[in-house]
Amino acid sequence: MLLRDLLKEFILELEIRNYSKRTLKGYKNNNSLMFTYLEKEFNITDVEDVKPAHIKSYVKFLQRQGRKTTYINGIIKCFRAFFKYITDEEIIENNPMLKVNWLREGKVIINSFDDDEVNRMMKVYTGSDYMNIRNKCILAILFDTGIRNLELCSIKNDDVKETYLTVKQGKGRKDRRVALSPYVRRIIIRYVRCRDSYFANRNVDEATPFFLSYRFKPLTIESVERVMKIAGEKAEIRKDIRCSPHTARHFYAISQLRNGLDVYSLSRCLGHENISITKRYLQGLKDEQIVEMSVKTSPLMNLRK
Repeated sequence: MLLRDLLKEFILELEIRNYSKRTLKGYKNNNSLMFTYLEKEFNITDVEDVKPAHIKSYVKFLQRQGRKTTYINGIIKCFRAFFKYITDEEIIENNPMLKVNWLREGKVIINSFDDDEVNRMMKVYTGSDYMNIRNKCILAILFDTGIRNLELCSIKNDDVKETYLTVKQGKGRKDRRVALSPYVRRIIIRYVRCRDSYFANRNVDEATPFFLSYRFKPLTIESVERVMKIAGEKAEIRKDIRCSPHTARHFYAISQLRNGLDVYSLSRCLGHENISITKRYLQGLKDEQIVEMSVKTSPLMNLRK
């Protein structure tokens, strides 16, 4: 069977599993690029002709292009999912990806904002108008919950409770809850009051997106990125730090570990598929921070009386 026909079937399966549009696009594009390479270099269009050596050749091609190891492993993940699907469907007997290993990744130090930078960013949107109050709330939720940009844009009014918010998972997984600290709850209360007044003539109900543009449209990923970028510029964040929602997620993860949250609980808070992804944040902690954390959790200091 033709690779591209099977890819359509695979993507349809992911749609049924309720994967997000962004995830679907990634699986489709990454596999399509490999198919183009196989056709161009080896004249392969049929799945039965694909061997491990062909896939390894494409991996080598990506390395020659200067692609990072983490990027290539992300590509390999897409290939594995595709070939596992067609193997499970008994379209092929032997899965070629079983003989294609992950690339070994070096130690990755995740750089993020420091506390002073976050304090400065939180002071950027100080106005009393709708946009300033909304943008401050966006920053507060990103920094204090670690949710993804897409997850933030997908929040509905009914998802925001008094002490937590529910994050709807777009990958067929169970929804998760993330805590709302008193600090963030105060900002949320002010935002909701301002928003409901600003859109007094509109029908704002439980199904309405929690964050809205000034035109009563759902917030977009690009809009959130602009909010972060402007805050970073005005707060004069270091040039080597990318001011993005994902960097705010890094800050959340590293801060939670530094403050004593265990890596297993953090993995659930972040919505990671497995704990190996979360463990990368441990490498961002300095030795003195590890020492300080271990003192707080000393067995003898915490003996039950």
